Amino acid sequence: MIVTIFKLLGALGVFLYGMRVMSDGIQKVAGKRMQSILNYMTANRFVAILTGFIITGLVQSSSATTVMVVSFVNASLLNLTQAIGVVMGANIGTTVTTWIVSIIGFKFKITAIALPIVGVALPFMFSKFKNRRDIGEILIGFGLLFLGLMFLKDSVPDIKSNPEVLEFLKNYTDLGFLSFVIFVAVGSVLTIIVQSSSAAMAITVTMAFMGWIDFQTSAAIVLGENIGTTITAYLASIGTSVNARRTARAHFLFNTFGVFWMAFVFKYFTQFILNIAPWDSSLQENLPLNLSLFHSVFNITNTLLFLPFVRPFAHLVEKIVKPKASDLSKEYKLQYIHTGLQDTAQMNIQTAKSELNKMVNLVENMFNTFLQIFRNPDKKMGSTVEEVKSMEELSDQMQEEITKYLVECSTEDLSEDNVMNVNAMMRIVNELENIGDSCFKLMLLTERKYNSKIKLHTKAREEFEDFASMLAESMALYKKRMNVHLEKQVLEMVYRLEEKMNNLRDNLKEAAQQRLQNGSDVKAELLYLDLLKHFEHIGDNSLNIAQALRQIQ
Repeated sequence: MIVTIFKLLGALGVFLYGMRVMSDGIQKVAGKRMQSILNYMTANRFVAILTGFIITGLVQSSSATTVMVVSFVNASLLNLTQAIGVVMGANIGTTVTTWIVSIIGFKFKITAIALPIVGVALPFMFSKFKNRRDIGEILIGFGLLFLGLMFLKDSVPDIKSNPEVLEFLKNYTDLGFLSFVIFVAVGSVLTIIVQSSSAAMAITVTMAFMGWIDFQTSAAIVLGENIGTTITAYLASIGTSVNARRTARAHFLFNTFGVFWMAFVFKYFTQFILNIAPWDSSLQENLPLNLSLFHSVFNITNTLLFLPFVRPFAHLVEKIVKPKASDLSKEYKLQYIHTGLQDTAQMNIQTAKSELNKMVNLVENMFNTFLQIFRNPDKKMGSTVEEVKSMEELSDQMQEEITKYLVECSTEDLSEDNVMNVNAMMRIVNELENIGDSCFKLMLLTERKYNSKIKLHTKAREEFEDFASMLAESMALYKKRMNVHLEKQVLEMVYRLEEKMNNLRDNLKEAAQQRLQNGSDVKAELLYLDLLKHFEHIGDNSLNIAQALRQIQ
């Protein structure tokens, strides 16, 4: 008995490992396309559902998709309504794995497929090109997944040789509605233990195929797996923003509601599935296909029932999950979320890009606030300085948190392009924080100017405006192209602009020194030179950002 249990665990281990290897390989090969897909998910609820379906079909895990969605909501990349749509699509997308397992895993001799696939993958794994190695990784993962399924099928004892197992299950199959509840609970616990609804489904299909459980019992277990799969996203949402927690709760409520209404029509629904099956549903060998059909029709029906009520459902979840004191805190936190079995490292890059855009907007706001106050001083100077100081502190926090997040990303197995992207983004974050520091120092100089009633020379004020315009142009160039590959001609344009600013700086310093020699106000000219120094720093930082964007792929 102990040997059998370990054989089952080993078979499950091979299956899960194959799923992870295949998922990681797919993400590395399709990383860019998947990020493009994510950009469209904000269009409407139908696009969001389609997005959830496609991504789950690619990464082969609804848990990975929903945890990724929690991460995106936490980073304000998605709102709650959009996230609910993606979760609905993920539920449908997870049925793809069930169909693959049922059709290939139980209709063909697995070794005839799995071993040749691993054999084909071997030369890819030794290629000097990383994209070919990634393709090899997908193929080996695919082969291992089906080898694990074969081991799982062979490890489950034959029911004819173990009639006591059937007797044990029979004790719980004739209890009416209580039987439904028991087996739904079994499915939930099974999924929580293996942390993968796809793996739990594979175990359920195998038990049904081997004759351990009948169609209705296995269908009830599948419903339980729909609830069990929500625990991963729930755990990932702990410590995140209120909207991320709401997304996880929406996932749980959506899946639980589906099981709730199914409890009232379960007997009729399972009979309906057997009637519409385009194969002989009475044959034991077709039971995996019956389960796949049940799984798909149930999830599609549940989504269609919910679709008209996405917004009211989102409002309900907002009332259930209220903000905590920590959600009202101004402290900036960016939590790196792991999915467990399936890493979504490629997708986490998208979250980092979103945060980078926020930081760009923050430092631009600081610079514009400085210019506005410098040109139009008023009595609120003190409160504005405090406001810019708060922005500067926020930029420091963002630098620390985004850098930590990017370091976490870099420890994952990323594609070559995303390795370059992470390195470039780390450099950009540092440069943006330096611009924030310069803006705050400019604000302090402005405060000193007005408190000490220092008046700049008329010529100095004109020169100041010229330099400020060039800086604004430079910042606009990188803001417009943030997170995209900077074209060579644009970088050359930035170099020319930097050269103009350097020449202007030299000329302005000479002009200031000349005015000092001609008896101009010393305090005014020294303050002016300090302003130029920080302008120069911002110009250098802007050039460094443009150079880093050139490395973005």
